[in-house]
Amino acid sequence: MRRGFFIAIALVAMCFVTWAQTMTVASYNIRLKTDGDVGNLWEDRKEALTNLIKFHEFEIFGIQEGFLEQLQDMEALLPDFDYVGVGRDDGAQKGEHSAIFYNKNRFSLIKDGTFWLSPTDTESPNKGWDAALPRICTWGVFQDKQNNRQFIFMNTHFDHVGVEARRESANLILAKAKEFAADLPLILTGDFNVDEHNEAYFTLAKSGVVQDAHEVAPLVYEPNSSFNGWGKSLHPAGRIDHIFITTPFSVLKYGVLTDTYIGKFPSDHFPVMSVLAW
Repeated sequence: MRRGFFIAIALVAMCFVTWAQTMTVASYNIRLKTDGDVGNLWEDRKEALTNLIKFHEFEIFGIQEGFLEQLQDMEALLPDFDYVGVGRDDGAQKGEHSAIFYNKNRFSLIKDGTFWLSPTDTESPNKGWDAALPRICTWGVFQDKQNNRQFIFMNTHFDHVGVEARRESANLILAKAKEFAADLPLILTGDFNVDEHNEAYFTLAKSGVVQDAHEVAPLVYEPNSSFNGWGKSLHPAGRIDHIFITTPFSVLKYGVLTDTYIGKFPSDHFPVMSVLAW
């Protein structure tokens, strides 16, 4: 009797594993390439950064602060990946990108685009509300080759100064997600420049539309803050980098990945990663 019960449980578990597809998603502010980062130059850290991505088996992820040169380096070091996204300064190649990298073996790109976080003109470079800089959101609709299901992935970098800009950018992104792919599940990643106690964060987390992956994960690895400032701004907790999801995605685990190399940091942010199931 007991043997039959355990066999039944095993069969149910096997069916669940077969049915439930998982994917590893992440958000990673890679820190722009600048000669001012003495001791942390891009040329010195780019391999450590991409090796981290490969080791933790990211499958689709958003990056922030990437210049075209950096994206090209990452593409060369991550041969299974392609990316979408444009520069915020000209809508082409200039300035920081909020690009989405995706594993070509796992996902097919259906359509993509970039819009500016602005109340007046979302189609061309400009600064919105009280923002100090032009800010963008890159999006793509992808098809998972493992189950042929589609989803929309959005990635952004909120302004570091504008309080109104951060709040209104959150509202704009939710509206755009509905416009681009109303019936598709959503994954939203980014450096939001606010922690989990800020009004702009609540605009998303309490929207009733998306959930913070950190808050619904049964397993959370969070040894410290997601911003490290090259090791000079570490705190026991606090996330300004976030992953938000909608149903039917569920979260299996969430982590702030604190990998270093010879005592150095691949970026001034740690990547945040989540394993999702649907």
